[in-house]
Amino acid sequence: MASTSAYSYLHKSPQDVLNDIDFQLTLEPALLTKLTKAFLEEINVGLGRYGEDMAMVPSFVTGVPDGSETGTFLALDLGGTNLRVCEVVLNGDKTFRLRQQKYKVSDQLKTGEATVLFDYLADSVDAFLTTHPPESPLSPDAEVPDVLPLGLTFSFPVEQTALGSGTILTWTKGFSAKNAIGNDVVKLLQDAFDRKHMHVKCVALVNDTVGALLSRAYTSGGCILGAIFGTGTNGAYLEEVAKIPKLANNPAAAKGGYMVVNTEWGAFNNKRTQLPFTPFDSVLDRTSINPRFQAFEKFISGMYLGEITRHVLLSLIDAAPRPMLFGGKATKVVNEQWGLDTSVMSEVEEAWETRVVEEKEKVIKEVDPNGTEPRSFPGEIGENPNLWDGDDHDILPRWDILSTPEGLAQLSLKVKGKLERVRKVLVSRLEYADGDVSLRDAAIVRWACHLVARRAALLSGVAVAAILLQTGRAGFVQDVHSDSSLNTPNDVPKVNGANGIHVTDSVTNGTSKNAAKEEFEEKIGVGVDGSLIQFYPHFERTMRESLRSIVGADVERRVEIGLAKDGSGVGAALCALQALKQEP
Repeated sequence: MASTSAYSYLHKSPQDVLNDIDFQLTLEPALLTKLTKAFLEEINVGLGRYGEDMAMVPSFVTGVPDGSETGTFLALDLGGTNLRVCEVVLNGDKTFRLRQQKYKVSDQLKTGEATVLFDYLADSVDAFLTTHPPESPLSPDAEVPDVLPLGLTFSFPVEQTALGSGTILTWTKGFSAKNAIGNDVVKLLQDAFDRKHMHVKCVALVNDTVGALLSRAYTSGGCILGAIFGTGTNGAYLEEVAKIPKLANNPAAAKGGYMVVNTEWGAFNNKRTQLPFTPFDSVLDRTSINPRFQAFEKFISGMYLGEITRHVLLSLIDAAPRPMLFGGKATKVVNEQWGLDTSVMSEVEEAWETRVVEEKEKVIKEVDPNGTEPRSFPGEIGENPNLWDGDDHDILPRWDILSTPEGLAQLSLKVKGKLERVRKVLVSRLEYADGDVSLRDAAIVRWACHLVARRAALLSGVAVAAILLQTGRAGFVQDVHSDSSLNTPNDVPKVNGANGIHVTDSVTNGTSKNAAKEEFEEKIGVGVDGSLIQFYPHFERTMRESLRSIVGADVERRVEIGLAKDGSGVGAALCALQALKQEP
């Protein structure tokens, strides 16, 4: 694919080109705050009306576990080529035991009659129970129930009307089973179980992000937000039912209390009025399979970051009048849409971050075979503060230094070693000839990867901050500074350790203020899943930087981010648990 914006580089110096890209992809604190306010607006629009971009889907889950629950629950996870059957045994001490099995879903099943597909799902659960008989409960007095409750993770568009029912709206991902659309997916599955006289009851329809929240709540004792930062992105949180006006005619509204809401925040600002679009973002969106949809997701999720970076690199490869990267050469990996995977970016950043201690002598030989450099690792580039040193605080490459032997000679051995490691990753993963990748190329690619990933992590912080603000756990940092006595609004929902449900304490002036301040020191549980938050270098650190900018350091310190284990499996089983709790 051709460059997106090479024409704009005519008559600019190479350094000006780099400066321009750096400016476009850098987010200032004021913009993060502005985006958070826009995010809050869309949250409340979605809570008020159906059919909005940010859908704010009620899950009908009205509580979260606290880790004391026990029991045996099943989960069925259907979302692609494979389906997965899980058995989750809750131990009652914030731990669980998991057994699972995957089963192949053939193309014939995907496109045949719905009854045949759902019969196969039931057969798979039956096969699992045959090879994995339900485990005995830990308590000798407890019995394995006659009917096993099951939670269904169904990763296709549905209109959910209750915890245990939802209408299939359409098929995606290569599925087109006949006579399914418009029917209740839970009933289709339960009918299949009943036809086979199975002692299994589907009690809950689950979104994997809701499952992530429940999973983290069980293993940590409390959680208010589950978030996915991986191939895609989404969030689910516990909201007051009174703040969900679109539920006004639903029986759930009369019960009040709290409900987990699936935000579908990947669609934030689909109208493109707030997000800081660049030419690189615009060409990605225009050439994607869903242009003008999932705007926020395209800024921050692993599926798209590599493609944004690829367009940045192409613009430099195609720069006129002279190329600025790889001598104007583009390999198949760089030239093809989706050719540059986000995992390449991660490897580049890991290569830069790797500390060289044991391999010091090896690096010296690689970058200084003649032994003319000092045999030590001084500061990044010695005493000269005007030289590019490549650290996280000053990563903008200096074209003049990196383009001449004299300039490169000013770099320390440490920096040269880091650039050499990056260079080797590029040769390997981008499939360049060794002689086609210079240290300057390595510096530029590392800078581009860091810019795109850092922007993604900062924007991820916007989403988390918006939920903290929406649930009353934080105020904007400028508002907090205006009232130093407290860092949160006066009425603050908190997680009750006994049942995971929020209750509201009214904070007044005088003697109760100290008690309120103590209360505000409680941890704020956030469960996360996804490859970016788990594996991308410094993603969480940068996300926390964004939180500090928006809601302040005091709140950020109390945010406890932990891995939510298997939202589509364990989370679905926990949703089945919640369904039993909610039965009248």
